[in-house]
Amino acid sequence: MPESAESMEDRLRKVFVEEPPRLDSTVTLVEYDPAWPGLFRREEERIRAVLGPVAVVVEHIGSTSVPGLAAKPIVDVVLGVPDSADEDAYLPALEAAGYVLRIREPEADEHRLFKGPDTDVNLHVYTAGHPEIGRCLRFRDRLRSVDAERELYEATKRGLAARTWSYVQEYADAKTEVVEGILGRAGNR
Repeated sequence: MPESAESMEDRLRKVFVEEPPRLDSTVTLVEYDPAWPGLFRREEERIRAVLGPVAVVVEHIGSTSVPGLAAKPIVDVVLGVPDSADEDAYLPALEAAGYVLRIREPEADEHRLFKGPDTDVNLHVYTAGHPEIGRCLRFRDRLRSVDAERELYEATKRGLAARTWSYVQEYADAKTEVVEGILGRAGNR
């Protein structure tokens, strides 16, 4: 196994609740689906219903939140709670609603990731006000409002998606330079 794959595997094993899923393939991108915003709204309603005021922020992020952008058919949602380290405040309610905790990153901003109960959803949990929430929203808004940025990002994604990856995280990491460039041009508005 190549050194980089070993270090990625070690990194993923530290944060995945269970064994990290291997891809060992290319990444599947599909054309934008106008149903994605509706799927997000359904998840938002479910999350707000089970968490009430604990759900401080619920936003649609990622490529499925950008009209016209090809994406992996997974709806990304960011949830801001009062304290993401306090799992007792949200984890039991989310699990009762069918969400499954997949990733716990106490050393990376207390990020948690859940998979959705009946739709392919990545639910990212951070403490409300965490800078990563703002980054996600700035990136989404920049791609929604600047065609050239959306086109650059899509071309990058398509090129990288055609490569074979051991883990999806390697594909995500390979986009970092382009993502950081887009965020830099978006500023801190």
